[in-house]
Amino acid sequence: MWNQIKTVLLLGALSGLVLAIGGLIGGKSGLTIALVLAVLMNFGMYFFSHKLVLAMYRARPATKSEYPQLHKMIKELAKQIGLPEPKLYIVPTMTPNAFATGPSPKKAVVACTEGILQLLSDKELKGVLAHELSHVKNRDMLVTTIAATLAAVISYLATMARYAALFGGSRDRDNNGANIFALLALVIFAPIAALLLQLAISRSREYLADETGAKTINDGLPLANALNKLERGNKAQPLRHGSPATSSLFIVNPFSGNGLVSLFSTHPPTQERVKRLMEMKF
Repeated sequence: MWNQIKTVLLLGALSGLVLAIGGLIGGKSGLTIALVLAVLMNFGMYFFSHKLVLAMYRARPATKSEYPQLHKMIKELAKQIGLPEPKLYIVPTMTPNAFATGPSPKKAVVACTEGILQLLSDKELKGVLAHELSHVKNRDMLVTTIAATLAAVISYLATMARYAALFGGSRDRDNNGANIFALLALVIFAPIAALLLQLAISRSREYLADETGAKTINDGLPLANALNKLERGNKAQPLRHGSPATSSLFIVNPFSGNGLVSLFSTHPPTQERVKRLMEMKF
């Protein structure tokens, strides 16, 4: 429950930041522009981003003849959690990972890398699949899309604010000095604040999916063991293609071995996730 409440509060903070910047730049017209941008970007990302992600990682459909055990697991878990059976895809990389995407439970997609199928036991893989289906059940694709879109709008509006400060700074300096300084402050701090809020939302949803997934299989140990293996596997063999902007989709950060990316992680510390799973009572 706390993770749900925290997500609402964080999304509210992001939305408030969008409105504040829009209003400061252009009053009511600025607010309108900000809201229109947010709606249009949300619509496009929500309905089409999953196709782009699958194409980006060269994912191919996992046929029942080639992956019968995987289909059996996902069918049983989907029935257990009360969801339509999602489409299964395979990502051709030995980096062990998995992600869920799609605009709705009826159009959900779960993708597994070739590496994760080789690394994990059946019980551990079942824990991972339960985690991914929990993202679908909790509507995390919608939540993270909204968060990412609001953050993008904030960055765009901050850019507009920079130009407003540069080219409007010489006019009415005495009357508008405070406004100029406020715009400059937004240019510097708003994108950072937006990023931190977006990352906080992503981490909150990961904790929630861990909890829901463990409750689905009535055991936190398989997922905890899987997370430890995946953490080590992705550090040893991080993804060499794709975009860090998509890292929040994966069960662990697939780019964790890539330098500065680890400083702005979309995921909670694996040790903390494992600790929470091991403390759960069933």
